[in-house]
Amino acid sequence: MPDVDVALATAWLRAAADAVTADADLLTRLDSAIGDGDHGANLRRGFTAVVAVLDGSEFAGVGDVFVRAGATLISKVGGASGPLYGSALRAIGKALPPGESADLADLARALRAGLDAVSKLGGAAPGDKTIVDAYGPAVAAFEDAVAGGAALPEAAAGAARAAGDGARATTPLTARKGRASYLGERSAGHQDPGATSTWLLFQALADVTAP
Repeated sequence: MPDVDVALATAWLRAAADAVTADADLLTRLDSAIGDGDHGANLRRGFTAVVAVLDGSEFAGVGDVFVRAGATLISKVGGASGPLYGSALRAIGKALPPGESADLADLARALRAGLDAVSKLGGAAPGDKTIVDAYGPAVAAFEDAVAGGAALPEAAAGAARAAGDGARATTPLTARKGRASYLGERSAGHQDPGATSTWLLFQALADVTAP
């Protein structure tokens, strides 16, 4: 049985859409404190469009699922979140090998490629109070788990925990990138909405792979 196939990729994205929809108000509250207040609504709209693509498409392979989902987010979502998450998903898809399935080492490399795309596009580094502060620890935890011989459920659960810890750790930080950086020191004391939605996405993978 493959570690990652088209069915799992689509299940992950559907679970991510459910999570973003369920917590859209939370993301909006967090973004209202230090941003434009539209993060929850934008992601909900974007992932609703992703689900429509999943429902109406046949995919050439597992990478194609992520590439087309990423392209959908880029085209449907305003603000920074669409280009950032869309670029991440496209990079993940392009980094996966062609075909119907991939192994855990492939997925680890693809997740790293997604992080690199986000970092390059947003110019963010760890500690800047952005998506990177959750995505970076999640990828590192996933890579470590895979290197240690963990199966997908364990690796995904570890990534989700690391993403959650990273998101919470943004609360005392002063934002150095994005809309929140305009607030300077007033951005401290608020959890970053992008890091929080990143945790939701990794938690969705943990949920769909849990035994």
